[in-house]
Amino acid sequence: MSALPRARSATASPAASDATGRDAMPDDQLMLAYARGDAAAFDVLYARHEGGLFRFVRRLLGARLASQADEVFQDTWVRIITARESFSPQGAAWRTWAFTIAHNLAMDRLRVSGREVALDGHAGEDDEAIPALERGVHGASDDVATHPSAEELAFWRAAGRRLLACLDELPAEQRAAFLLHHEDGLTVEALSASLQIGFETVRSRLRYGLQKLRGCMERYLAVLEGAR
Repeated sequence: MSALPRARSATASPAASDATGRDAMPDDQLMLAYARGDAAAFDVLYARHEGGLFRFVRRLLGARLASQADEVFQDTWVRIITARESFSPQGAAWRTWAFTIAHNLAMDRLRVSGREVALDGHAGEDDEAIPALERGVHGASDDVATHPSAEELAFWRAAGRRLLACLDELPAEQRAAFLLHHEDGLTVEALSASLQIGFETVRSRLRYGLQKLRGCMERYLAVLEGAR
């Protein structure tokens, strides 16, 4: 990822104690401080969310548009910078607000590229718990997680690659909902509000996305279930 250009205030560098204080500040307060001209507050925000935001953009764009991930990532931060004075903590939390900006920019790229953005089907009767995939893919036993063998490490690396490939096969809207919900911690209510879609539409996207991922990961899940 290339360095992000941003305007600096003309004030002197903050003292170490000020930097420590900023590290403890919540995202919303950091954004408000940045809007008042505290450039160091932005540095903390950027360092805190750089990795997660880039991963989200990269995975949402998928393998075919991976070369555009850095540009979308940079555009997201430029939007955040230019909108700093309009940010309100009474609205969405900063993280939700920022990831929604990234989501919208990435979806625009997907639409322009002609990649399919599928419409949601009707919700099925089976309302299987969303965390099932995480339990299957990430829920290794404590012994495996603490003392993995070479074979186990190879298995989990292969499973991780398989999961990323499966994510890339999802329709973009389902993939976005899954990533925002499972990786970035947005609730169904927050997704509904930030994406301006219905609560049941969000649930439908999550449910169908999970069902497709479970089918794609079936071989790995079967191995894990058999080991329990």
